[in-house]
Amino acid sequence: MCTVVIRVPEIASEPIRLLAVRDEDPDRPWNPLGPWWSERPGVVGVQDRLAGGAWLAARGDRLAVLLNRAGEPDLPAEQITSRGGIVLDAVEGVEPSAPSTLGFNLVTVGGGAVSVTSWDGRRLQVQDLAPGTHMVAHDDVDDRGTPRIAAWLDAFASAPTSGTSGEWWREWLQVLERSARVGSEDDRAIIRDNRPHGYPTQSLLACVATIDARGSDVRYAELLHPGKWSPLSFW
Repeated sequence: MCTVVIRVPEIASEPIRLLAVRDEDPDRPWNPLGPWWSERPGVVGVQDRLAGGAWLAARGDRLAVLLNRAGEPDLPAEQITSRGGIVLDAVEGVEPSAPSTLGFNLVTVGGGAVSVTSWDGRRLQVQDLAPGTHMVAHDDVDDRGTPRIAAWLDAFASAPTSGTSGEWWREWLQVLERSARVGSEDDRAIIRDNRPHGYPTQSLLACVATIDARGSDVRYAELLHPGKWSPLSFW
């Protein structure tokens, strides 16, 4: 039940900004942002050590991040594959086709454009994002039926991310900090503890990224404790 906030500029030459918060079982091991895939030169990302794929990855001016979504294909359990390889393929320009995975939302940035590919186990849909600020979670893009999107989309949209240097993400982090005041078990929360809702996942880390024609500048930070807000220091 991860969350992505993304700003698509009105002017194509301006940078795309992204904030992604990862929810995962704290007992599932991961590697922080780094070049973990020797067979894929130039790719950096947050690696799922168990399956070897990525939650978020970037290469050049392409970036992809994957969020879980309900749905599973009509396949035997042993034929259902990991979703992490989809992210690695996406940053090399290979879009998913007839996935054999559980459901997902895949946010892909490349060539100055942003799209979201959604898979519910039966149907694959692609939505190109118009200029503006968008949020993606476990349902549709900007779905105000998702409480955290209804609660915080307008606040993110109002917060500036201007400037070509420095910590452009500061005001988005202020929104993220305000959102944590509702409590991590609240449906409106972005920093989440999903255990009361029947899932073992908790918010663990976040990435911010600027993507433009020069490439991707991706930064990484971990929360001090799973599912609890703490100030984030990106590196």
